[in-house]
Amino acid sequence: MTATHRTMTRDRSLDIAVTGMSGRFPGAPDISSLWASVLGGEVLTTRFGTEELEAAGVPHHLSATPGYVPVHGALADPYRFEHELFGISPREAELMDPQHRLMLEAAWAALEDAGCVPNAPGPTTGVYASASSSGYLRAMLTSGTLDHAGVEQALRANEPDYMATRIAYRLGLTGPALSVLTACSSSLVAVHLAVQSLLQGECDQAVVVAAAVGHPQAGYLHVPGGILSAHGACRPFDAEADGTLGGSGVAAVVLRRYEDALKDGAPLHGVILGSAVNNDGAAKAGYHAPSAEGQEAVIRAAMSAADVPGDSVGYLEAHATGTRIGDPIEWSAATAAYRGIGAGPGQITVGAVKANIGHLDAASGLVSLVKALLVLKEGKVPPVAGFHSRNPLLDDGSPLTVPTAARDWDGPEPRRAGVSSFGIGGTNAHVVLEQPPTRPAPQEPTPPADRLLVLSAANPRALRDSARRLAAALTRGEECASVVDTAHTLAAGRATLPHRLAVTGREPTEVARRLTEAADRVTDKAAPSGRRASGPVPVVFLLPGQGSQYPGMARPFAQVLPGFADVLEECLQAFGPDLERRLRPALHDPDHPAAGTTRTELAQPMLFSVEYAAAQALRELGVEPVALAGHSLGEITAACLAGSLDLPSAAAFVEARGRAMQSCPPGAMLAVAVSERQAEALLAQAAPHIGGKLEIAAVNTPDSCVVAGPTARVEAFRTWLAERVPTRRLHTSHAFHTSLLAPALDEVSRAAGDLHTGPARIPYVSNVTGQLIAAGSRIDPASLVAQMRSRVLFGPGLDELAERFPQAIALEVGPGRALSPAAEAAGLTAIPLSPGRGRLPVEEMLGALGDLWAAGAAVDVTPLCASGRITRLPSYPFHGPALIAPEASATAGTTAAAPAQPSAPLAPHLLVASLWQEYLGHTDLPPDADFFDQGGDSLLITRLARRIAQDLGVQASPRDLMAARTLAGQIELVTDLVPTADLVGQEVSQ
Repeated sequence: MTATHRTMTRDRSLDIAVTGMSGRFPGAPDISSLWASVLGGEVLTTRFGTEELEAAGVPHHLSATPGYVPVHGALADPYRFEHELFGISPREAELMDPQHRLMLEAAWAALEDAGCVPNAPGPTTGVYASASSSGYLRAMLTSGTLDHAGVEQALRANEPDYMATRIAYRLGLTGPALSVLTACSSSLVAVHLAVQSLLQGECDQAVVVAAAVGHPQAGYLHVPGGILSAHGACRPFDAEADGTLGGSGVAAVVLRRYEDALKDGAPLHGVILGSAVNNDGAAKAGYHAPSAEGQEAVIRAAMSAADVPGDSVGYLEAHATGTRIGDPIEWSAATAAYRGIGAGPGQITVGAVKANIGHLDAASGLVSLVKALLVLKEGKVPPVAGFHSRNPLLDDGSPLTVPTAARDWDGPEPRRAGVSSFGIGGTNAHVVLEQPPTRPAPQEPTPPADRLLVLSAANPRALRDSARRLAAALTRGEECASVVDTAHTLAAGRATLPHRLAVTGREPTEVARRLTEAADRVTDKAAPSGRRASGPVPVVFLLPGQGSQYPGMARPFAQVLPGFADVLEECLQAFGPDLERRLRPALHDPDHPAAGTTRTELAQPMLFSVEYAAAQALRELGVEPVALAGHSLGEITAACLAGSLDLPSAAAFVEARGRAMQSCPPGAMLAVAVSERQAEALLAQAAPHIGGKLEIAAVNTPDSCVVAGPTARVEAFRTWLAERVPTRRLHTSHAFHTSLLAPALDEVSRAAGDLHTGPARIPYVSNVTGQLIAAGSRIDPASLVAQMRSRVLFGPGLDELAERFPQAIALEVGPGRALSPAAEAAGLTAIPLSPGRGRLPVEEMLGALGDLWAAGAAVDVTPLCASGRITRLPSYPFHGPALIAPEASATAGTTAAAPAQPSAPLAPHLLVASLWQEYLGHTDLPPDADFFDQGGDSLLITRLARRIAQDLGVQASPRDLMAARTLAGQIELVTDLVPTADLVGQEVSQ
């Protein structure tokens, strides 16, 4: 029976899929860079010069000591941290162990790679975190600069008890959160525990993350007979090997049950077939010594759990520290284990990533796992860096062999590998892996379809970099080159953050170009005001009246908005059967005669149906308006959407209204770029010259009106104005909102008597009064009859909306952009949903929805991109400042100083602002800054209350300070507690 046949019949129910990976390593900022360097056999460790050691804080007497080896697997920018992304204040961030910071970023990136959104509903996710001993904490505790409260804060920010739970808290993960510490084997033991948790149903997804960062990153003092190399080179299995050396880095993987991952369509990095953990016990030379028996036993146990034979394994990523004692013991143990279960001589190629980057201590096992997954996925076997000749103490005839050059996989199929990690103290771990299953190529629609792609970030720089990195990946033709899958992954597998951009496109090169152009337009301005503190930017729906309809106008709405077609059908059913038959082709067929759609009896039901269906579809996407503003017919749609009218009676009223208006004498309407008062004067002046009076039908902005009346008189007025005032003839057949509609009043009044009314759920603009109809109010049906004949005071209504909702976006929900200029004139940001009858109406509408989302509105873009599947995209481009706590700076070569304490009593407003700066690390905060949005928590509130009592002698309770929340609120609270006489004295002392 072949290995391939055994795989086909093998039970997969206990397999675990690796769905996400991320990491930063010495000399390699990401996993792809690491793989390229490892495949090339590069050594990525750093040899420091004297000045570099001095800048790192290494005392000269130490670096000059004979035996000091100035080599380390150094991580670039180890103190850089994107604290804004996680809602962490600068002060809390600088107190945190850099290892913990790196793990937050790595866990975020790995979840992104797995297509899972942090802080969003999803599978129950556990966290298994490991880190090395904290030199950062030791530096702070020995600095002598921390008071008792500061020591407690430093311990919470650095001790390993909190690293897994902090990740769970900051990323919104609700599964088990465990810190795993078994020295060098910590992170591979964490993988084993995560696997067990998944198999036992404790979680449905697990993040395993580990970091090792020296503070400072520098060399070491070689001790003869110790495990550290005298020459600063780790050369596993080599005859010249003399020990290991330290390295810094971070890695994370995301795990899911294999069958669940396949069901969800997630792309896999590989599969965990089995794992095992044990301890050497007392059967070894000493506590720090390895045991061949323990290592052999853990490999056998993992292979048994994997239920695969020894002759099916072709690669082993070894623990491989390059020590004289450790390597021969590991070689012997692995030889015995694999030979005993059927592996043949030279069958298993050995890898040793420590030769490239050094020993990453608690993170080393996870880095080994990542490398082994890459070997299996890519089908390439890297050389062991620095290997020249085999250690003579290694057994001959072993299943193991050391590669000296990169080569293609030539072992058993499917590709399988083992990963070993052994900790000081004897806790051993082994994991058995298999290559990922082949994923079908992405299916692009034919012809290509328009797609919406959305990106967001915590700050403008990260947004620009995200767009450029994705553009570069699309241009290079990487896995994300499918525009369909890329759009879906961005919508469904990425967090929605304050700074945003959106583009549309069909082809990878087109999307890449637009992403680059959008990135160039991103400025460093703040995100829309109040986004983080108060939620999404509010949206007002604008609903146009007659004149914007056109044949087939429902088609782009139906193609873009999920649910639109169903609601439109509900609307059509609400009309009489004769009108329903006429509406269908007019709404869906672009070749329908345009002349028919200009008839009022058809145009108004068309507009009502499209506007109502589009608004309800937008609500299903999460866009819930705070208010509505309809123009003429649009007010009826607004009343129906607000709940003042039910759909059946509203549709019947619209049908009767359109029919009655159609029977009125024809007329014309003219937009005039003057104020209402100027229009009155012009009409009075013109009346003798044009054969009579015209009427003002609408006031749309402070500088724009519509006049209407008999067609000949309107044209005469237009000629009389000549070039003095800009004008535009509207596409209407009647002079709406004038006395020419008087013949329709009786029929419309009868129809209004049949309206079923209810309380408005949201406010909307009355065209008659130019004011908002408040939520909870009931409409008087007679007002809709009067509205048909009255002047439309749309502009004043928009002014009131802008005053009530100054940050709102006005979304024109209907065909065209007739109302958007009026909203802009009122000071609102306007976005037309379907701006015109362009060549690509679907792309225009997707672009409008993207603009709405980018402006900060709550738009669930996932349904708009539902046809794709999760794919690999470039991860979040973490930046952020380099943060080193002043208390830890002595060994890091920084001159930062602790926040200055006030030397004299401060006035309450100055004291509170000073304490915010001290505890949160922010400067120049606005009065409405929120303590908790700036990274504060209940413990800091308690410290704040204690300091206020100490410095001012007043008791501001933590509960009251929590309720006050903002800087201005807390200043007011504390000021009210201080006696007036004390305040006068303090102000004088300033």
